[in-house]
Amino acid sequence: MNYSSPHRFHIPVMGLAYTVDSPIKVARFGISSVISIVEDRLIEMMRSHYYQTANLPYTPIAVHEEDYRAKRITDYLNLVNAIVQEQVEKLKTAAFEKGSEIIKYFEMLPEDSALKQLYRQMIKLNDQSEKEKIESYLRSQIVPGTIDVNIMTKVDRETFTKEGTLVEDGSDAVAALRGFVKSNLSNSSVIFSAGMNPRLYNYLEHCKELDANEEAVFTKKVVVKVSDYRSALIQGKYLAKKGIWVSEFRIESGLNCGGHAFATEGYLLGPILEEFKTKKEELTNSLFEIYNAAQLKKNNRSFEKAPAIVYSVQGGIGTYEEDVFLHQQYGIESTGWGTPFLLVPEATTVDDETLQLLCAAKEKDVVLSGNSPLGVRFHYLKGTSSAKEKAARISNGNPGSPCTEKHLSFNTEFTKEPICTASKKYQKLKLEQLKSLELPGPEYEKQVQEVLDKECLCVGLSNSAAINYQQTFVKKLEAVTICPGPNIANFSKVVSLQTMTNHIYGRENIMENKNRPHMFIAELNLYMNYLREQLADRAAIEQDAKKKKYIASFCTNLREGINYYRNLTTCALNGREAFESALHKTELELDVLLC
Repeated sequence: MNYSSPHRFHIPVMGLAYTVDSPIKVARFGISSVISIVEDRLIEMMRSHYYQTANLPYTPIAVHEEDYRAKRITDYLNLVNAIVQEQVEKLKTAAFEKGSEIIKYFEMLPEDSALKQLYRQMIKLNDQSEKEKIESYLRSQIVPGTIDVNIMTKVDRETFTKEGTLVEDGSDAVAALRGFVKSNLSNSSVIFSAGMNPRLYNYLEHCKELDANEEAVFTKKVVVKVSDYRSALIQGKYLAKKGIWVSEFRIESGLNCGGHAFATEGYLLGPILEEFKTKKEELTNSLFEIYNAAQLKKNNRSFEKAPAIVYSVQGGIGTYEEDVFLHQQYGIESTGWGTPFLLVPEATTVDDETLQLLCAAKEKDVVLSGNSPLGVRFHYLKGTSSAKEKAARISNGNPGSPCTEKHLSFNTEFTKEPICTASKKYQKLKLEQLKSLELPGPEYEKQVQEVLDKECLCVGLSNSAAINYQQTFVKKLEAVTICPGPNIANFSKVVSLQTMTNHIYGRENIMENKNRPHMFIAELNLYMNYLREQLADRAAIEQDAKKKKYIASFCTNLREGINYYRNLTTCALNGREAFESALHKTELELDVLLC
C-alpha cells in the first residue's frame, strides 16, 4: 500500500547537524524530514547520544571495521526508526485530553484534512459510546512522517586502505547509499542533490531494495532534487535505464535557498514549475518506457502502469498564501519549509548562540559566499563562531582549518593526494604561489581573499549537535557554521513546532516583516544581484565570447520570467499591485544594466 502523508509540507535537509535527528523530534506527528548521511563521524556521535538516551547499550563502530561508514549509517537509521516507532505507539495510546501528544497530532493537521474534521466532530460529541468509536478509528489512522535521507552527490571522496589500495564501492556517497538501503526503514526516500554522479547512480542498479513490488509499490524510494525540467529529464532517463524509478522530483529555487546554491541560467522558479506542470504526463511516459524496458531486462518483468511521480518544491516559501498558491497553481504535493524551522528547537538542532544569531539576522547578514571548498556558491550567515575563528586564524598569520574529516578533499593543484581548499596545507601553498606570481595589487588581493574565504564545513556544520548534546565531535574544534536561506530575515523569534505548523496552514502569522516581497520577487531580486556580480568586469566579458553568450541568454530568460509573472491571473497572487510594481522596476533595472 502506498504511503500518504498527513501533511502537505516537509522539512528539507539542512546542513549536517541541523536535521540529523529531526525525525526523532517530529515524525510521530506525521511530519516528514530529511537526515544528511554524508558525515559518518557525526552519525556515530548521534548513535552514542541516542543509545544512551534510550537506555540501550552502545557499541562503537570503529573506523578500522570493514565498511564502517555504511554500518554506522545503517545502525543509526535503524535506531531512529525504532525510537520513532516506539513514540508512535505511545502516542496512539495517549488519552484525548488537553496537552497530550495525540491531541497535538490532530490539532497540527491541515484544516481540510478529513481526519482533522472527524477529530473536530469527535471532541464536540456528548455520546460517550460514539465518541470512543471515533477515537478508536482516529488512533488507527495515525501514521508517522517519513524518515528520509540526503546524499549530496558531489561529496564522494575515494577511500583507500592503509596500504593505499582503493576500496571498491567505498567512496563516501556510495557507502552512504549502502548504509541507507541496508537499513530497516520503510516508506523512506534517499534524496540526491547537487546533480548527477554516474558512479553513484550506476551503483543504484545493484540495490534490489529500490525495486518495486508486484503492485509497483516501493519500500525505499529515489528522489532527485533539481533546479529545472531539463535536469529532471536527463537524470530521470539515466536512472530509468538502470531500472531505477524516480518517485519524486524535488524542485528547488536556484538561489532562494539555504546552503549550496546552484544558479540557473536566469530561469525563474515560476516558469520552471509551469514547465513541470505542462509536461508531467510527457515526463512520466518517457521515463516509464525506458524503465519498463530496463525492468524486463533486469528482473524479467514489466508493469502495466507507470508508478507515481510526486512533485515537491522548496526555496524561500514564507506565507500560507504562497504555500496554497504553489499547491493549487502547479499541482505541487509537498512544499519544503527549511530555513524557518531553524527557529524551531522542537524540530531542528541548533545551539543557543547560533539560534540567537538567526533571530537577529537581517537581509544584509546572509550572503551568497564563496566559502564552500566545493567551489559552489554558498549561502552563509555572518557573525558565526566559525567566521570569528577563521578571522582570528588569518589575523594570527595561520589561515586555514585543520582537516580532520576530509570529505571535501578534492584539490590536487599542489599535491598528489587530494586536499581540501579550506585546509591549512592548501591555503599555505596557495598563498605562497600567489606571492610568487607578482600580480597587480587589486588582482592579488582579490585572489588572496578567495583563498581565505574557504571554510571547513564538515566540522562547522556538525558542531551544533555536539554543543547541544554535550558530545565531543572533534577535540578543540567547536566553532559553528550555519547556512540559512535569505528567507531567515523574515523570521525573528524562536517558536514551537505547533506555532510554526499553524503559520504554514494559515492559522497564525509569525512573520513580522510586513514589507517582505513575494517569494517569486525575492528570487528575482537574488538573480538580479547575481547578474550585477557577473557584469562587474565588462571588459573581460567583451573578450570572452562564451561568457558574453551566457549573459545574453541569462538576461533573455529573466525577461521571459518577468513576462510570465506579469501574465499570471490577478486572483493568483495577493498584493498584486506591489508584485507588478516590483516586476516593472526590475525590468527597468535590466534595461539600465544592459545599455
